[in-house]
Formats: sequence, C-alpha cells, structure tokens
Amino acid sequence: MSPSALLALLPHATGWLPKWQLLIATVALFNSVQNFATLKFTKRVYWKKPHEVTPLQARSFAVWTLLSSAVRFYAAYHIHEKSVYDITMISYLIAFGHITSELLIYGSAGLTFPSLSPLLVSSISLIWMFNQYDFYVKS
Repeated sequence: MSPSALLALLPHATGWLPKWQLLIATVALFNSVQNFATLKFTKRVYWKKPHEVTPLQARSFAVWTLLSSAVRFYAAYHIHEKSVYDITMISYLIAFGHITSELLIYGSAGLTFPSLSPLLVSSISLIWMFNQYDFYVKS
C-alpha cells in the first residue's frame, strides 16, 4: 500500500484530536488482544496485587478495552457528532475512574509506567476533548 493510500485512511476532520482517537483506538485494540493472549502485561499494570489478575479478569478487561477501542475508532471518523463525542468522553472518564480507584482505593496499581499510562491517556484525552468540545461539536 502506498503512503498516499495510507494517508487517505486517516480521519479527515481538522486538527489532531481525531488522529489521537485513532492512535488510542489502535493501541487499545492491541491491548485487548494481549489481554486475551497473556496475563504478563496486565500483571505489570496491577503489579502490587498480581495474584488478583486472573484469566477471567484479563478476558473481561479485554472485552471492555475492545469496546473502548471501537468507540474511539468511531469517534476518530465521526468527531463532529455530539453523541459520539460525549460517549467517547465517558469512555475516558470510566478508564480514569478505574485506574484511579486501583491506585488509591484498591491498591493493586502503583506509580509505574504500566499503571500510569492509562491514567495519563485518559486524563489527557478528557482535558483535550473538554477544551475542544465547541470546536468539534456544533450544537
């Protein structure tokens, strides 16, 4: 596939947010696959309580991550649709709430890159989307 053909697959909306959504959706897709395949990387996120990472928990997390990926893929190409934009923001809010609760309440995650990565992605995405709401969503 030529470089121009690959570029044609990128979202056409103005700005970097749609491309960010596509990048994060792609990363989430790979994260979902790895959660189905192995516990190794999931145990790095929840490194303080790796014994609580089970195959069932990893598969459940994989399904949630796959759903999040689908929402974000859709948002990349439909960024101007209010309902899509809103549900994408909610998906990041849920991700932020999950990892924050694992850090602060349940104590399964700690201050390492594998644990902080979803915290950074969700918080950066939420702030970015909140700040760009009126630019992308025309009420």
